[in-house]
Amino acid sequence: MKRIGFLSFGHHQPVQGSLARTARDALVQTVELAEAAEELGVDGAYVRVHHFAPQFASPFPLLAAMAARTSRIDLGTGVIDMRYENPLYMAEEAAITDLISNGRLQLGVSRGSPETALRGYESFGYVPAEGSTDADDARARTAIFRAAIAGAGIAPANPQMTGRAGLLPIQPQSPGLSERIWWGSGTRKTARWAGEQGMNLMSSTLLTEDTGVPFGDLQAEQIAIFRAAWAEAGHPGTPRVSVSRSILPIVNDQDRAYFGRKAGAGEEDQVGHLDGGLARFGKSYVGEPDLIAAQLADDAAVREADTVLVTIPNQLGVVYNAHLLESIVRHVAPALGWR
Repeated sequence: MKRIGFLSFGHHQPVQGSLARTARDALVQTVELAEAAEELGVDGAYVRVHHFAPQFASPFPLLAAMAARTSRIDLGTGVIDMRYENPLYMAEEAAITDLISNGRLQLGVSRGSPETALRGYESFGYVPAEGSTDADDARARTAIFRAAIAGAGIAPANPQMTGRAGLLPIQPQSPGLSERIWWGSGTRKTARWAGEQGMNLMSSTLLTEDTGVPFGDLQAEQIAIFRAAWAEAGHPGTPRVSVSRSILPIVNDQDRAYFGRKAGAGEEDQVGHLDGGLARFGKSYVGEPDLIAAQLADDAAVREADTVLVTIPNQLGVVYNAHLLESIVRHVAPALGWR
């Protein structure tokens, strides 16, 4: 069985055709779409986090609102850029939100991707130490965050207030949250590191490396390396793996008007320069449901993952995106044996 979630970037702009013209539109509509997705039997509602852009930023108020309006669906991020985070304050926010959701958070974190601001995290007050990279800093912050949500002692107790010495953990604590942290990986090297650290793996439609093989094959190699590293490190249990895909079934005239020109166009992976190196971007899956199902069946990474996150065109509004998710759940997933 494959778990299906939607992933929204929260784009909002006052342009022609957009139904998410303001930040409030994007936020409220995401809560409403989470409700609709739960009713449709979708398994997860995830949001992307960016800074200094007309997209979603601080995710926890939004996740808490989604948690208060749903009861079953997983709620997550894909991903939080740890270069911008105070890990202890984030640990408190995450625990509170997880408790509100009754243990449904699935938090994706990472070093982040290229942003609209140059070294925007420095404007937040976070400057990597001399000799340390921003990636090193993100990993260090992640380690502090994970220790905090696992209940590690953080701050020395004040004996006059507590009657004892020792280190105090952050409060509140949410049991099980530490097992639901995912690392957003863009390379085979970082996938190996995630497995060694005992985090789940989240891989998107972009890999910041290219070996000349198809995107799905390269991503499947990444997944295999991750799972081997997890096993070699001796972590208990089975790690989860998600991949993101753009899936646009055409089942009516509205779908055809929006995306029909892309259907059956033989879209392929794209290779370009990003962040100082080659990167490979995955293709979109557009067309009749049976065609999409056949193409996804040939996608090696989709076969290997237990979760598929569908990137949605959120500016088309709640009604259309609920229809999109329903088309996937009713027409594509059963043909693949996911349901």
